[in-house]
Amino acid sequence: MKERSLNRFLKLMKFSLMQRKGNYTTKEENRQLKRVEQAAVLARGGRIQRERRGKNVVHQLAVTLEDLYNGATRKLALQKNVICDNSEGRGGKKGAVEIHQMGSGMVQQIQSVCMEHQGHGEQISSKDRWIVREKKILEVHMDKGMKDGQKITFHGEGDQEQGLEPGDIIIVLDQKDHAVFTQREDLFMCMDTQLVEALCGFQKPISTLDSRTVVITSHPGQIVKHGDIKCVLNEGMPIYHRPHEKRRLIIEFKVNFPENGFLSPDKLYLLKKLLRERKEVKETNETDQVEVVDFEPNQERQHCYNGEAYEDDDHHPRGGVQCQTS
Repeated sequence: MKERSLNRFLKLMKFSLMQRKGNYTTKEENRQLKRVEQAAVLARGGRIQRERRGKNVVHQLAVTLEDLYNGATRKLALQKNVICDNSEGRGGKKGAVEIHQMGSGMVQQIQSVCMEHQGHGEQISSKDRWIVREKKILEVHMDKGMKDGQKITFHGEGDQEQGLEPGDIIIVLDQKDHAVFTQREDLFMCMDTQLVEALCGFQKPISTLDSRTVVITSHPGQIVKHGDIKCVLNEGMPIYHRPHEKRRLIIEFKVNFPENGFLSPDKLYLLKKLLRERKEVKETNETDQVEVVDFEPNQERQHCYNGEAYEDDDHHPRGGVQCQTS
């Protein structure tokens, strides 16, 4: 009884729309009809068949870190397949032929060209419409705080195919490397400091991604060690969908030490007086004095003893890797 009522309601709804519109319905009315039909299918205990869709098309868009920080709009030119609706969809190549059945055993051939597309395109079958290749300009809007690899989807803008809903065009943001900053959850950078700055304090200006200048300050008496990680609040990447809020700027410090022989012995003595006293080691007959040399990763690893290498009975060097002695 329910099913019969639904079917009667559907027929009446379609009939009234056709009478009112002269056999024409709008897209919104078609959508409403489809919803009612789906409800009828569900009422019968059936399943709603999903619409067949064409393939999605993925494109990469090269962007800068400044684009992601400040937001930007880029125009992207694409080629896509479009079903030609001009002249009932016949927009094929020049010389394309339509075949009309005239009677028993008789056909008529008519050569026609779509004036809008000047014959550019191809027919996908004798019953189908013509498909032409058209240029499409997409405006890709990047919001502040977007990330490398984030996707922007243009729904229904993919290639048109006969009998299929168009797929989507998906734009993948491909961020170029930046000379100073790296985007992680926060904004990250390395900062070089000299030994005197690490010990006595410094002020270092940096240019932000929105063309401001901020001064990073370490006050005298605040020691900065090599590898220290510090942060500046509210100077990182904007938060996506909350552009007025910003994350942190993370700074890793690299302390550059002076070259060998940068001070004369008398000045080294003064420096020693200023710094903490170093612990003296008493040498005995049981201690050996060795020197360290620069480590070279590609140098052959060898355990030296009295200037000669020795191996065990299995022809494998004994002990671990040690620095060579001079």
